[in-house]
Amino acid sequence: MTNPTDFGITGLTDQQVDASKEKHGVNSFNYKKENSFLNALKSIAKEPMVILLLIASSIYFITGNYGDGVFLASAIILVGSISLYQDSRSRKALENLENLTHPKSKVIRNGAVVEIDSQDIVVGDFLMVEEGTTISADGVIVHSNDFSVNESILTGESLSVYKDATSTDNLIFTGSTVASGLAIAQITAIGNLTKLGEIGKSLENINQEKTPLELKIFNFVKSMSILGGVVFLLVWGINYLRSGIVLDSLLKALTLAMSILPEEIPVAFTTFMALGAWRLMKMGIVVKQMKTVETLGSATVICTDKTGTITQNKMALAKLFTLKTGNIVNTKDILGDNEKELITTSMWASEPIPFDPMEIAIHNAYGTLTDNDERPNYKMVHEYPLGGKPPMMTHVFQDDEGNQIIAAKGAPEAIIAVANLTISEIEMIQNTLTELGKDGFRMLAVGMAIFEGENYPKKQQDFKFDFKGIIAFYDPPKDNIIQVLKDFDSAGIQVKLVTGDNANTAMAIAKQINFKGYEKCISGDELMLLTDAELQEKVKDINVFSRMFPDAKLRIVNALKKNNEVVAMTGDGVNDGPALKASHIGIAMGKKGTEIAKQAASLILVDDDLYKMVDAVAMGRKIYTNLKKAIQYIISIHIPIILTVFIPLALRWIYPNIFSPSHVIILELIMGPTCSIIFENEPMEKNLMIKKPRPFSTTFFNYKELTTSVIQGLAITIGALVIYQYTVAVGFSENTTRTMVFMVLIVANIFLTLVNRSFYYSIFTTLKYKNNLVPLIIGLTIILSLAIIYIPVLANFFEFESLTLSQLGLTILIGAISVLWYEFVKAAKRAKKKV
Repeated sequence: MTNPTDFGITGLTDQQVDASKEKHGVNSFNYKKENSFLNALKSIAKEPMVILLLIASSIYFITGNYGDGVFLASAIILVGSISLYQDSRSRKALENLENLTHPKSKVIRNGAVVEIDSQDIVVGDFLMVEEGTTISADGVIVHSNDFSVNESILTGESLSVYKDATSTDNLIFTGSTVASGLAIAQITAIGNLTKLGEIGKSLENINQEKTPLELKIFNFVKSMSILGGVVFLLVWGINYLRSGIVLDSLLKALTLAMSILPEEIPVAFTTFMALGAWRLMKMGIVVKQMKTVETLGSATVICTDKTGTITQNKMALAKLFTLKTGNIVNTKDILGDNEKELITTSMWASEPIPFDPMEIAIHNAYGTLTDNDERPNYKMVHEYPLGGKPPMMTHVFQDDEGNQIIAAKGAPEAIIAVANLTISEIEMIQNTLTELGKDGFRMLAVGMAIFEGENYPKKQQDFKFDFKGIIAFYDPPKDNIIQVLKDFDSAGIQVKLVTGDNANTAMAIAKQINFKGYEKCISGDELMLLTDAELQEKVKDINVFSRMFPDAKLRIVNALKKNNEVVAMTGDGVNDGPALKASHIGIAMGKKGTEIAKQAASLILVDDDLYKMVDAVAMGRKIYTNLKKAIQYIISIHIPIILTVFIPLALRWIYPNIFSPSHVIILELIMGPTCSIIFENEPMEKNLMIKKPRPFSTTFFNYKELTTSVIQGLAITIGALVIYQYTVAVGFSENTTRTMVFMVLIVANIFLTLVNRSFYYSIFTTLKYKNNLVPLIIGLTIILSLAIIYIPVLANFFEFESLTLSQLGLTILIGAISVLWYEFVKAAKRAKKKV
């Protein structure tokens, strides 16, 4: 393999790098960033719950009730601290993801090519950029092969521009992307001093739109806030008409308004999504956009490429076929002159500094078989980039004496079309292709042209080539791929193989890995002839797509989407960008993926292992299910708080104001951690990955699920009001009544947490789930509840009464019954499933 040092480029030494860094700084944009802490404080100050607490606290201070005023002021600080903590957790998780997605760059230092973080590039570095990478600093080209660059980020012009060291415009710029070939450039500007830096564009400041689920949840909270406002005014009015006291009426109305606000829901949503992304990152899956987390669990189809995803991307040169001998030879055997000539020709048809795995294998094979390495003696004088359908590429080399080598390689069909071949030779080649294709080899044909002078034709296809032979590569399937396919199948997810290989190779590999539907295949050209309606039908039952190109891939994704499938698409190259963007979940490979693919994708598999997608889907399903459990819990527990405050007031029961804002805030503080901490940490239910994907519909809850939550809430309300009426009937004081109603809600809250860990499996099964936070949070809830009842100072403050053992036992019994009835519903579900 040719090294950049062969072109006299050795790069900077470590000492020179340090000196440059000291003089010019690091390669990063330093714009004035907003203070995220202040922003978080501002958003907390706008929270409806905080505003209500502030009003209630002020009223207590105005009326001289300093104890309650101080308590609510402390509650504001506590609520604010919890929100800040959740916000910082979410921000930290997202910052970690951002750091992980920082692009890497290849530079030449100390005579070797090394990969570094792009922010570590210094002025004077020799940056090596190749097809699919994003350029990370401004520089001057010193060497290039077939190099073109897309500078639309700076110029708005989408067409790529060809550049080399000798062209008038021999500069490369930060933010532009390499459309083809390779270049080595010496860096002249970094960070804010680059052309992009001067314009002041920072990709970090692009605002993400809210996702459909996010909008639904925030609209629900907004609706509840408006309802709370209406009820607040209504209750304030009713109370004022009865008592004529403005501030007392206002306090009672505030109590109800506070009970209606479900402010835990947006906190739970943000926490679940950010921590979900962080958990995925720890598993080697980088989620670039939060919305991907909520989409993952819905994936119904995964379109995967073959090389490096299904296979190991080892690209070993395995077989050689020369037209002269008509024989297929194993590269491990002793090679004759014809086979050596074929490898040599294929090397000249490759880039001088190879970056494609097949070209690296060709250069390595040439290096091992030759005693006289001719590469330093020849210079590339003209090149025709990879182009045409099927594609081919041609390189023209010359030595100092004017001797010329014109070599081409590409898809066998492309080289056959431009070669001088007889009908019998074409037949022999076709038979060879079929034979090699059956065993899953990836094949390139190689040709050589004789041409005098330097007035080269405009198109490479205008050369007349001698067909030299076929080189075949073998890329073995990954060891775990059969298990991956089984897991996707059991999760109800279809897998489609979308590859640039020919049909025989694609079907052979598919057969080896027991790929469903390997016997049916359609090529890119055939696919493009179909109408949209025909394609929609075809993609339903065809799972292998061969000889695919960008437009064809894009049509597959769009056809699947029209069939209401949720499409995940893997890709690694420049040409995969459009399909990755069009799919619901674009998946780029961390190792072999180009920067363009990584930018277009919404998710990156760090170690290129498709099995991680099984984990990602499982995590997506778990997060979605747990978020639903949390929100169902919030709805269920809010109903009894609202009704316990409202019914005695509206119906003018003997103790109309059973709860004050202080009681509501205590209940809220107990509920918040339960939903966002316990449910976020819940493990995945064992049947989750054998269910079909949830429909990617507009509804977060269906009617049945919402009804369940409402009925659970009403059952707890009945329990609380039964205790209320019982205490009144037996003549207990208002403080005892308040305490027993409060304890019923606390007990119901504990049991609801345990019961709603699964809406299918029994509480005895879910108690075995590993979630260390369950005993911790429930333990703290019990300690806090008993403290405010049995510690006299706290009991007096909250106007509670110490309960006798029988009174406490009764509240536990009623609280448990008001929730545990749902276990019978779950038992009926399980029994129905078994029948």
